[in-house]
This record gives sequence, C-alpha cells and structure tokens, in this order.
Amino acid sequence: MDSKTVTMKGKPLTLVGRQVKIGDVAPDFEVLANDLSPVKLSSFRGKVVVISSVPSLDTAVCDLQTRKFNEQAAALGDGVAVLTISMDLPFAQKRWCGAAGIENLQTLSDYRNAEFGGAFGLLIQELRLLARAVFVVDADGIIRYKQIVSELTKEPDYDSAIKAAKEASK
Repeated sequence: MDSKTVTMKGKPLTLVGRQVKIGDVAPDFEVLANDLSPVKLSSFRGKVVVISSVPSLDTAVCDLQTRKFNEQAAALGDGVAVLTISMDLPFAQKRWCGAAGIENLQTLSDYRNAEFGGAFGLLIQELRLLARAVFVVDADGIIRYKQIVSELTKEPDYDSAIKAAKEASK
C-alpha cells in the first residue's frame, strides 16, 4: 500500500494533499479552536508539538487515541503542546472534551478549509475526514516523527510518538 492510500475495514481510501516527510519543515496551517478562534501551527514555534489526527472524536478508536494522548501530555511538560485535530465541528469537540475530562491537550477543527489535511496529505477524498496519524514537530518547526496509520480502525503507536516527543524536547 502506498502513502496516498489508507483503508477502513479493508476498503481502500485515497489521501489527498501534500505528503510531508521526516526532516521537512512542517507546513503552516490554520484550524479553529473550540471557541472558533483561528490557531496556526506557527503559533507554537519554540515548543515541541505532537499532532494527533483523527477522523472523528465520536468514534471508539478516536476517543481512545485522544484520551491516551491526554494522559501522556501532562508528563511531557510545558515545552510540549499536544494537539488533536479532526473535522468535527468546534462545538462538538468542546462538548466531547467536557464529557471526557480532557484538560492536557487542545482539540482543533479542520472542518472549514481542510488546511491541515491538505498540508499534511491526510484528507480522505471519499469521506472528507482526516486519516489517523501522529506527527511530532520540533521547536524549530521540523517534522521529527510521522506515522500514518494504514487501517483507520487501528490505534497508532503511542510509545514511539511519545518517545519522539521526549527526544525532540531535549
């Protein structure tokens, strides 16, 4: 399977947008916070950023993935920002975070322009959702870790992502 394809329950889906690689400067993008304010990746410059991309917080694996990164985020310290980005509306993200007790990471919505999905090659053409992926961007804006999960119903490799975030923050 190539990097432009993922599957959902074995069915191939097409990823559109630019494919970024480890060592690339992370492309900037604008997404929306839960209060509809714009947030850019560049606003986190100087911090290590863990970007967790999920199709929808209202699905079991996305819920689990976001909860696991929320648990890990507190131990990473103030020099690391953990973001979960989905196509969910900001209002739905805010409701979900309140119900789930999410306090250590920030949920952001790419629903408006799919800037993040296009910039990182994660926009699923057939569904207009984001693929499941994890990136670690260092304090200088360089991509240090990348995992696009090939099957949407599977979880990412949390340990490798957290290890990469800790190494990038040294």
